[in-house]
Amino acid sequence: MMVNSHLIQQYEPIVAQETLDQLYQLAKPLNNIKVVHVNSTSVGGGVAEILNKFVPLFNALGIEAKWEVISGSLEFFSCTRSMHDGIQGNKIMPSQQLLHIYEETNKQNAERLRATLEEADVVIVHDPQPLPLIASFPKKKGKWIWRCHIDASQPYRPLWKYLLQYIKQYDATIFSLAEFTHPLPQPMYIIPPSIDPLSEKNIELDQAEISSVYSQFDLDPNHPIILQVSRFDAFKDPLGVIEAFKLVKKYNPKAQLVLAGGTAADDPMGEVILQQVKIAAKDDPNIKILLLPGDAHRTINALQRAANIVVQKSIREGFGLTVTEGLWKGKPLIAGNTGGIKLQVIQRETGFVVNTPEGAAYRMRYLLQHPSIGQIMGAKGKEYVREKFLITRQLRDYLTVIYSLLNGDSDRMELPAYVKT
Repeated sequence: MMVNSHLIQQYEPIVAQETLDQLYQLAKPLNNIKVVHVNSTSVGGGVAEILNKFVPLFNALGIEAKWEVISGSLEFFSCTRSMHDGIQGNKIMPSQQLLHIYEETNKQNAERLRATLEEADVVIVHDPQPLPLIASFPKKKGKWIWRCHIDASQPYRPLWKYLLQYIKQYDATIFSLAEFTHPLPQPMYIIPPSIDPLSEKNIELDQAEISSVYSQFDLDPNHPIILQVSRFDAFKDPLGVIEAFKLVKKYNPKAQLVLAGGTAADDPMGEVILQQVKIAAKDDPNIKILLLPGDAHRTINALQRAANIVVQKSIREGFGLTVTEGLWKGKPLIAGNTGGIKLQVIQRETGFVVNTPEGAAYRMRYLLQHPSIGQIMGAKGKEYVREKFLITRQLRDYLTVIYSLLNGDSDRMELPAYVKT
């Protein structure tokens, strides 16, 4: 398989050529291997966005990469939504009936994907939805990695005990942060997620396209805009954002709040949360609730660039790529003190981490009163993302892990930070 250097070299104006040379060097001994990524949705959420850009880059480096999406019923996704919450610590255990559906759905998907997965040298399975696939491949040829994008530091014990029967079958696991891990028998690697600066959601836009969102969504360009972009999920705390905004409006009555997002295909609770948000907004003309399609990337990009402040007031968070996106747009961040947000929002440097709606309101007022400080924070945030959270760095880390797994102790190579138990 030939290396397509053109796709890789597009990043040269953004990152150092030395970084790109490292990618070529790491990929060379992996040329022509077959890598398959598996997840549960092709649209909605950070995993799908990462894979949409990640897989072409693998192929551009001479690695044959594919992306497969499992399918399932509403009951299946209700079960995996509960698992997502349980992994994050909620005391939730799906019923035996739902667990049966979960297992059978994965068996059916395993048969559909058997030829692809059996011939792969590396299979990377993302999150709990397709986790049991490995049980259908007792004589697997390649190395299998479970990539957990969720905070698994304090999972609900009965649920974790159930999931361990599958997790233990993997050759390695990858987590976003060291704090997200839970003791496991196999090697655990730490790879923070990233954004693609050349994607529709992050590419530079001209001022005309940025300004178009004012008329499109009835926003006043003469008054400040506070923006949260995320799917409508209780863990993203859109209700807390509205509560904070109402406090801000007492002092700045013409401020505007935009809650922009959608519902992920594998999250059946999204519509319920959306309705709760609409009720909380109570027809306030200064609160705009935008239900955007999964491919509205340039619209989100323009909204982030038009905003004065970007918010991500999550109660629980995996990594928080919407935070990364906001920082990349040079905006000051106000975000929940949780998960990967704490790795990105450096207090008083790139923004503020908060714990309550009152705390969020206080920081919103501060930044609205001191816009020059917000601009300084935004500039620092963009450079921080350039250094640590662009897709070229994440690609390098994945290549290093894959090389390590395929070569074992036959050769030594510098690895990303990892945890062994």
